[in-house]
Amino acid sequence: MKKTAVINVVGLTKRLIGEHTPFIASFLENGSFSYVNPVIPAVTCTAQSTYLTGKLPSEHGIVGNGWYFKDECEVKFWRQSNKLVEAPKLWEKLKAQNPEFTCANMFWWYNMYSKVDYSVTPRPNYLADGRKIPDCYSHPASLRDELQNELGTFPLFQFWGPKTSIKSSRWIADAAIKTDKKYKPTLNLIYLPHLDYNIQRHGLNLDIIKTDLKEIDDEVKKLVTYFKSQNAEIVLLSEYGITNVSRPIHLNRIFRENNLLAIRIERGLELLDAGASKVFAVADHQIAHIYLNDSTLKNKVISLLEQTKGVEKILSGEELTGYGLQHDRSGDIIVLADKDSWFTYYFWLDDAKAPDYARMVDIHKKPGYDPVEMLTDPNDRLVTLKVIWKLLKKKLGFRTVLNIIPLKAELVKGAHGRRPEDIEDWPVVISSNKNALQLNEINATDVYTVLEKHVTNN
Repeated sequence: MKKTAVINVVGLTKRLIGEHTPFIASFLENGSFSYVNPVIPAVTCTAQSTYLTGKLPSEHGIVGNGWYFKDECEVKFWRQSNKLVEAPKLWEKLKAQNPEFTCANMFWWYNMYSKVDYSVTPRPNYLADGRKIPDCYSHPASLRDELQNELGTFPLFQFWGPKTSIKSSRWIADAAIKTDKKYKPTLNLIYLPHLDYNIQRHGLNLDIIKTDLKEIDDEVKKLVTYFKSQNAEIVLLSEYGITNVSRPIHLNRIFRENNLLAIRIERGLELLDAGASKVFAVADHQIAHIYLNDSTLKNKVISLLEQTKGVEKILSGEELTGYGLQHDRSGDIIVLADKDSWFTYYFWLDDAKAPDYARMVDIHKKPGYDPVEMLTDPNDRLVTLKVIWKLLKKKLGFRTVLNIIPLKAELVKGAHGRRPEDIEDWPVVISSNKNALQLNEINATDVYTVLEKHVTNN
């Protein structure tokens, strides 16, 4: 088998490869290239599961970054157990072919408790006093300590939140190299999320994101240079392309105004009660799963959706089959936004009654994806001083919360999840092997075969 490194450069598209990414541009020119017709939804967990199983969500079960867990009556996002992926993974097939095959998974999702040989993934340490401490999880467990002793603590707050920066992708790249030097796995899966951040914040504004493009280009160069020295095949790929948006859609507010949503009041603040709601939406970028606890309301809900500006497609029943989304985890109705729009999880009608987690980075409590977590209010000139004061209070042992996230969905300028109209905004796959990719366009499910052939040297 051939040693292979797969570098997942999140958000990379043909449109972004050029002046500000000279190394990636050179890598493309000297290798082979295909556009990837993205899986729907074109989001992290679904795309990665499709690449690693060769199956659609209808078979692997990852219908989004989160969904409604019907047996628990709870919406849950960003779970980490690999057992949630219901189809065999690439490393399982390769290990069956050759027992000497080994795999390192560096931060791809559903990383925990899989059959890879070596893995590292984000895993904060939640203390009894309410603090969240940056940390990561690894297998073997000793790998975490070795990496953090050499590289410093994994920079969790630069991985997600208002402080996101190149530091997290740089740490992952350095950790991947150190892991490879120690264990020499056959297949390396490496996740570099950096481009995801400012493109969602600012859209495709090259005047702003050119610095991010140069930063990720440098990390890719470092990884490619190292793995070439190890005589490895190298694949660059991405999960989705981010495009400009200007319209947030608040589906749960629409359902609430039509008396379909159940709300609980806790300490004067409102919480969505999914299990008691007749209808509710689980928003995930430009797709939303709509669950009907009362199936007789289906036609009414479809009528409401048809009247909602920014909703492009409304899918249910057999229509879900055409998108590979006919799975029990999927909503009874799935909606896709138009090119200018995206879906929020917002369900309150008065910001004064928004739940406490709404103003915080709290990815596990929110019943939907919230890109506003990467932003602070640009009109709040004192926000930096507020953060410094809150952090100081924490260090002094006082209880405080970093409630600095604005409730302004209109601040988000880039989104993904649907299939962009322009192929230049589709995800890509680029190989160091000039003969590996012969087609201009492949389906997301075909990425599995591309990776398999690199490892098997076929």
